[in-house]
Amino acid sequence: MDVYDWLTDMDLPSNYKPFDIVEVRFKGSRKEFFVNTENLYLEMGEMVAVEPSTGGYDIGHVSLTGELVRLQLKKNRVKAEDVAKKVYRKATEKDVEKFNAAKELEWETMHRARTLALDLGLSMKISDVDYQGDKTKATFYYTAEGRVDFRELIKRMAESFRIRIEMRQIGMRQEASRLGGIGSCGRELCCSTWLTDFKTVSTSAARYQNLSLNTLKLAGQCGKLKCCLNYELDSYMDALKDIPTDIDRIDTEIGMAYLQKTDIFKKTMWFSYPKAENWIPLTVDKVREFVQMNKGGQKPTELLYIEPEEETKAKPINYDYENVVGQDSLTRLDDRNKKKRRKKKPAGKNPNGETPQKSAESRPARPPRQQQAKAENAPRTDSPKPKATTAGEGTEGAAKPRPKRRNNNNRNRDRRNNNNNENKTE
Repeated sequence: MDVYDWLTDMDLPSNYKPFDIVEVRFKGSRKEFFVNTENLYLEMGEMVAVEPSTGGYDIGHVSLTGELVRLQLKKNRVKAEDVAKKVYRKATEKDVEKFNAAKELEWETMHRARTLALDLGLSMKISDVDYQGDKTKATFYYTAEGRVDFRELIKRMAESFRIRIEMRQIGMRQEASRLGGIGSCGRELCCSTWLTDFKTVSTSAARYQNLSLNTLKLAGQCGKLKCCLNYELDSYMDALKDIPTDIDRIDTEIGMAYLQKTDIFKKTMWFSYPKAENWIPLTVDKVREFVQMNKGGQKPTELLYIEPEEETKAKPINYDYENVVGQDSLTRLDDRNKKKRRKKKPAGKNPNGETPQKSAESRPARPPRQQQAKAENAPRTDSPKPKATTAGEGTEGAAKPRPKRRNNNNRNRDRRNNNNNENKTE
């Protein structure tokens, strides 16, 4: 319902006379045209006081001005000479205060009117109430399946509300456009945003589009079939011209194959044999060929699907994204952390002081330097340990023994062994 004036930034001729009719929007989707007899400078969204159909004045928002109003008149099939209502003035502060006070009464008034209708047993639903800007008149919008005698209801409402009452019956679609809401597509309802012309929607529109005839899925918030079923109907009708609609079975030597599904845009028809789970897709040309064979008294041996040449060729893969990280793996940081966490554990020992021997299969191969260092640190069993000698003892010029590398974990044990050897020599 909002309109963008794309002529505002255009320079108009010097002798141009502005179009004196403006479009004013009221509550809901109601719009009317008014003549700007006072030549007021009006902008879109500005509040104005206008002439209503009855006495008093009404308050609305300017929705369109200038040359676009001429196009709206042509679209709605309204002649400029037939527009007689006038724009009185721009809304003042008092007008806005009275307008806001009248809008605050609408919710309470609607519920009280519903209570009165239930007391009278009327089969009608009051969906909305619209107060006039001067707070002297209220229009009640209701929906009903047939005609309703609401003369007694108007008397009771006039006594309780002390205003002029107008009852207006609307359809289900008009009710949804006034109340608004969110559709199953997740967007605001089309009828409350931009759709103004309500066209009839039939179940044949769903059948042409191969949709399931489920009223719960096809119905909108108004309870009628969704208006969007007509949006793509023309495209489906054009595509159906090349597909035969009078073929529902093909007789073969194996048996009778029945039509199960039709892909309109791919021009493919699926057939299946009785008590068979697999469906056989056939092109439209192939189906027509088999039907001509049946008409001539011939039967095809079997329905086989032959892929077209375009599908058999390998198509290049086009990625719809860019790998900005490169060829690195997502787990590259985890692998580095695992390598840092792997540390050599000290060799554990049994209570007897012996190191447990590991099997050759489970023991990893070590470099030569590590094996040499291990051999030097290992205790020798073939020769006895040399006794500790005092100064001056031993042969002169003998080669000094190479100091052994001691492990930090066995330092205390080696000290005890040395002390025991010194005690024995003494």
